[in-house]
Formats: sequence, C-alpha cells, structure tokens
Amino acid sequence: MQHWRGQKGNVQKGSIYSAKDMKHRLGVLLQKSESCDYGSSQGKKEKVSPSQRVSQEEVKKWAESLENLIHHDRGLAAFRAFLKSEYSEENIEFWVSCEDYKKTKSPAKLSTKARKIYDEFISVQATKEVNLDSCTREKTSHNMLEPTLSCFDEAQRKIFTLMEKDSYRRFLKSPYYLDLVSPPRAGCGPENCKRAHAHALDCNSNIISQCA
Repeated sequence: MQHWRGQKGNVQKGSIYSAKDMKHRLGVLLQKSESCDYGSSQGKKEKVSPSQRVSQEEVKKWAESLENLIHHDRGLAAFRAFLKSEYSEENIEFWVSCEDYKKTKSPAKLSTKARKIYDEFISVQATKEVNLDSCTREKTSHNMLEPTLSCFDEAQRKIFTLMEKDSYRRFLKSPYYLDLVSPPRAGCGPENCKRAHAHALDCNSNIISQCA
C-alpha cells in the first residue's frame, strides 16, 4: 500500500484510468480458488475477511435503486470511482457532505460546516460547483444566514434526483457494475479469474483511498 501511495504522486494530473485499471485499484481483488493461483502474478495482497466481501445478492440490490447503492459502503465506493472516471464526482461528494453535516451534534459547529459546504459546492465560485437551479441555489444561500441541520435538504434532494436520472443509469451499464454481476466462468485464465470470483468483491477502505 505504501508503495502505491508513493507512486500516486508521480501520476500526471488530469490523467484518467482505464476501466480495467481503475477497477483493479478500486478493490475488485477477489478470493483465490483451488483451480486458480491468480495471486501469484499479482504479488502479495491483504487477506479478505468475510465482512469485507459483497455477495451477488447484495450487488444486485444496487440495481434496484440509487438509495440501495449509495447507502452501502462498497456500493458508494464503486459509484464514486465511476463518477471520478467521468470527472463528475462533485455530485456524490456533495451528497455525502450533506449526510455528514446532518449528523452534526454541536450547534456551535453548524455555521462553520455549512459555510464550508456552501463555498465548496454551491457558491458561484465553488471549486466543485453542483448543478442546481437558480431557485434552489438562492434558497440555500438564504439558509446560510441561520444554518440548521436541514438547510441543505432541498439542494441535496435535487442532486440525488439528478444522479438517479443520469449518472446512476450509466453506472448500471458500465463495467464498474456489470463486471460485478457477471456469472462465474469456467476456466481460470488471468483475466477470467477476476470475473469467476466477482461475488467476493473486496472494497476495503485502504484500497478505496488509493482511488480518491
């Protein structure tokens, strides 16, 4: 892991990983089978505990709704990696920031956290400006005068709907999702081995951080 972090800084800014390369870093690192010694060509890998694997049943639930997908840690990680490959991760980052904001327990911290989210995602000079209609943007700006736990609710709903109608549908047709639900294949060549064990998807937090 330390070796990859060292290399990451050398990657030219703005480059985009191929679907195959990104999925490898994302954590589609699958359980070895008796008929396949895939790990021998990939070097050492961290052991995958049962709690880190995602079953085929769970992966298929992600196709039922965007809510199912992004409320599952591994599903959220896969979706974020897909959006990053399209340079459109600001929507899911805003949604996640809003979820975190609503968990704020100290009223004294609301104003500071609200301003940070507003400046990063909603302000006309935001570095990761999300696509909001003028009415929602204006209402959210007004909410900044006296921030509450619900001050971003309408904006968050609008962005959720936008993702649901657009990027979520593309995600379900992309290799980032389809390779996880493809049926196991007989034989175990270097490439087929990943798909043959797609039911054992491993997206642990250490690997996800490499794709951030």
